[in-house]
Amino acid sequence: MNHAELAAFLKSRRDRVRPADVGLPTGPRRRVPGLRREEVAQLAGLSADYYTELERGRGAQPSGQVLAALARALRLSGDERDHLFHLADRPLPPAASGPTALVQPALLGLLDRLTTTPAQVITDLHEPLVQNPLARALLGAMPPGRGAHRSFVHRWFTDPAARDLYPVEDHPHHSRVFTADLRAVAARRAKDPDVTRLVATLRRRSAEFAGLWEQREVALRRSDHKRIVHPSLGVIELDCHSLFSEDNCQRLLWFSAPPGTEGAAQLELLSVIGTQDLSATEDDLGHRPR
Repeated sequence: MNHAELAAFLKSRRDRVRPADVGLPTGPRRRVPGLRREEVAQLAGLSADYYTELERGRGAQPSGQVLAALARALRLSGDERDHLFHLADRPLPPAASGPTALVQPALLGLLDRLTTTPAQVITDLHEPLVQNPLARALLGAMPPGRGAHRSFVHRWFTDPAARDLYPVEDHPHHSRVFTADLRAVAARRAKDPDVTRLVATLRRRSAEFAGLWEQREVALRRSDHKRIVHPSLGVIELDCHSLFSEDNCQRLLWFSAPPGTEGAAQLELLSVIGTQDLSATEDDLGHRPR
């Protein structure tokens, strides 16, 4: 592992990224041309101390998961991502899917331009790769770490808390759509170990999924009308759109509402409150809410 070159490369890429490129405010007191170290660490889900050690050419060899997170945070191209892995003496990860996937440049370029609507890039197994600030405010931050729990389809059928995102009466619809979408992906990626493992896990752990899987419905989720439960704004009705990469392994999702609708007004308010939770509690009000 080349500590000095890795440190220099990370700093050069950090200097190149503008705060606005990653949804961060640009203030008058910035002393660096690009991102601060702590901002890179936050975007990559790392501690500031750990990232600082990497830029100083010290510390342990970073894992592939850490390198992939840094590649996304620093908006590296495919060649730059590969160079980062070579400097760290790590094998290159799969390019198209999984939590270590590199966001495809065309989708990332579009995501960077979607500043007024929630948007994110996910894999075909519904693992989030990168979100803009409004997507984090609407849907919550991406799950940390690695593993099957990063897939929203996995969490939908195994973690009851994941279903809080949608009203209870909408749950059967989403279960059917997720299952049909996964069957289409499984057909295209036949014998892929990630897909077969996910399907086997869900059939074992969820009777609902197992029953729906046996119905053999097949349909990629290209668009949908969704009602999303937000902790401060209540139920927000939005249209969800999907743009697929050329190899169909990644998707850019974005949410919109027709002008003049309540959903459009809620999206405007969401851009103001961000990730703040403004929902009132009994303690805040001094009496039981009505």
